[in-house]
Amino acid sequence: MPNKKKFKLLSWNVNGVRASLEKGLMDLLTTTDADVVCLQECKVLPEQIPHVEFPGHFQIHWNPAEKKGYSGTAIFTRQAPLKVTRGMNQPEHDTEGRVIAAEYDDFHIVNVYTPNSQNELRRLDYRTNQWDVAFRKHVAKLAKKKPVIFCGDLNVAHKEIDLKNPKSNQRNAGFTIEERDRFTELLDAGFIDTFREFETGPDHYSWWSYRAGARARNVGWRIDYCCISEALRPRLKEAFILPEQMGSDHCPVGLTLG
Repeated sequence: MPNKKKFKLLSWNVNGVRASLEKGLMDLLTTTDADVVCLQECKVLPEQIPHVEFPGHFQIHWNPAEKKGYSGTAIFTRQAPLKVTRGMNQPEHDTEGRVIAAEYDDFHIVNVYTPNSQNELRRLDYRTNQWDVAFRKHVAKLAKKKPVIFCGDLNVAHKEIDLKNPKSNQRNAGFTIEERDRFTELLDAGFIDTFREFETGPDHYSWWSYRAGARARNVGWRIDYCCISEALRPRLKEAFILPEQMGSDHCPVGLTLG
């Protein structure tokens, strides 16, 4: 945001906008002081919710999947962006509505919902050898023009500290060595995992299974991130997870720049 002393971003996989509206999403949008809210897994076409009156201080940009009720991303922003781009300009990756970006005077915001490798790792090869590579190149290219903030559900717990039970999840989707290595490569392209700039301890998660009371017991995974270009590090004031926010199997994550 130009000429702004403080900028706050929230990112949340809502696991369906329609399902989350009465479970906490509308309350969050109404009360938050965030400048931008990025949503993933929206599972909705804008024309399916014409009756919903979102808070008027937000301009809304959607990128739904071609397949109804699946995937999709959205950006809610207080200030009109210079430009909004849907997808990565790569047709083989852009049918599922997984990337939407907003350009402002001093940075790009890229909202991403990374494909899940799925049961039996059916989609692992596509995810790690095609999608992850394409997304890394996409944000690295943007970063050559101006700094980038990318946020969203990256569908990977990067380190053992980022999930409760690393030993029993070694070959499960979201914690394979292939996925973790690709995330390392993404950060090595010039980005910072902002949460780990402030908190180096365990038991901080952003997703919990609906099974076996996992959330109440805090048996979770940290798979939602806010990452920034190295150039923005001097402006980074805080990064946080909001586990008390209900309405999805994920909770919001965010950051503040000064």
